Amino acid sequence: MPKVKKEQTSPSKTNELLGRIERAKAGGGADKIEAQRKQGKLLARERLDLLLDDDSFEEVDLLVEKRSRDFGLGDRYLAADGVVTGFGRIHGRSVAVFSQDFTVMGGALGLAHAQKICKILDLAMESGVPVIGLCDSGGARIQEGVEALGGYAEIFYRNVQASGRVPQISAILGPCAGGAVYSPAITDFVFMVEGTSHMFITGPDVVRAATGESTDFDSLGGAQVHSEISGVCHFVAASEQDCFRQIRELMEYLPQNCFERAKTVLASDDPHRQSEVLQKISEMGPRKPFRVHDVIWEIADGHQFFEVHKSFAENIVVGFIRLGGEVVGVVGNNSSHLSGALDISASEKGARFVRFCDAFGIPLLTLVDVPGYWPGVEQEHGGIIRKGAKLLYAYSEATVPKVTVVLRRAYGGAYDVMSSKHIRGDVNFAWPCAEIAVMGPQGAVDILFRREIKAAKDPDKKREELVAAYQEKFANPYLAAQRGYIDEVIEAGDTRPKLIRALQFLKNKHVEPPKKKHGNIPL
Repeated sequence: MPKVKKEQTSPSKTNELLGRIERAKAGGGADKIEAQRKQGKLLARERLDLLLDDDSFEEVDLLVEKRSRDFGLGDRYLAADGVVTGFGRIHGRSVAVFSQDFTVMGGALGLAHAQKICKILDLAMESGVPVIGLCDSGGARIQEGVEALGGYAEIFYRNVQASGRVPQISAILGPCAGGAVYSPAITDFVFMVEGTSHMFITGPDVVRAATGESTDFDSLGGAQVHSEISGVCHFVAASEQDCFRQIRELMEYLPQNCFERAKTVLASDDPHRQSEVLQKISEMGPRKPFRVHDVIWEIADGHQFFEVHKSFAENIVVGFIRLGGEVVGVVGNNSSHLSGALDISASEKGARFVRFCDAFGIPLLTLVDVPGYWPGVEQEHGGIIRKGAKLLYAYSEATVPKVTVVLRRAYGGAYDVMSSKHIRGDVNFAWPCAEIAVMGPQGAVDILFRREIKAAKDPDKKREELVAAYQEKFANPYLAAQRGYIDEVIEAGDTRPKLIRALQFLKNKHVEPPKKKHGNIPL
């Protein structure tokens, strides 16, 4: 047979390709790049280089261009249409990414820009990999009008479809305004950088014109505001480099998708390790506050705890640990803030985290030290009944393994809510010092024995006697244990090995949820 000559690409065509690639990667030009650097911000591709494993990024849609030609757009070339999209690896595992380029029209989103992001979201869902969006955009591209708005809506729709299917992470690395904020709000975790990140529906000028309120970018929508007050932001970083380090750390605890388990590691920490620290904490008085972090660190493999939503609603603490090498989501009442009581913000924070863990098959550990719901007119008028029910709904809905430890107090309806046996906690432990009751001894005695106390010659002495008697009979875990509501009363120092054994036993738990379209959480 005659040999077939292999056709070679002509030098002119190769040069054309290289020229197009170079032009598309050039961003918005030297002046815009310099302006970006002066603001202390990295370029779109530099960010991906820091986030992803070395030499793992593969770009998609580099040569996509805008279609609109109105308002002078026809005379402008927008490199990569202002967003870099593709896929890469973090710790050797695949991720889908997009990085908005502020040097190109301020990262403004047009139709082609949106379509690139939509393609990446579609690929992520089809491939079962997490999505990470690096946001740095002034919002919708005004010149493209309704097409830009439609592009945002297409992204929002995909964020919702991806929710609970693949993890979604947003890093706000510059402005994020108007409709642009809704995509990060739907995603699972939001990162912001001190000093350079801003999120708001309407900017300071619009706020001033509409309401007369005077504000600035930081006080309206900076990292501190959203991490401490609004709760929109889960993690705050000191720099972009620190932000990418935190994202990479978070990824160590997450599965690729809802059908896979989080990565197991070989635990170097002794699964039988006991703790004198926990023993001492259990011997503290019931009213003496302590940081629940101290309990979490003592329980966790290597004393490592990756906290989520650290500065928001500090009366409840959530985050990830490993127990025996397996990832576990932790929810704990923190008595060092508001006595560990549940309020609106804590209920919403806890509910969101519980639902994330349940969606992605991450077992839940609940550490209970709760005196009840935080009282007050502000809480009642703010909707504590409806919003507080979110945490109850989330725990009741969750079908992942659920292990609970009552550390000290578990009073009133808050006892029920915090993964009690009654809402299908799988294994429920209590320390010997635990108090499980409708309310604390002082309040209970004042209600139950009001007449006796009033009639006594020495009301204070009578109250003390009655409180002591009530504590002995009710302020302990044994009545609950007798009813089977507590599976085992354990010594505090044995908490870690008890938890590891319980979670190993529950590892293959499977519950078929009731057949329905979906429930109606009290939003």
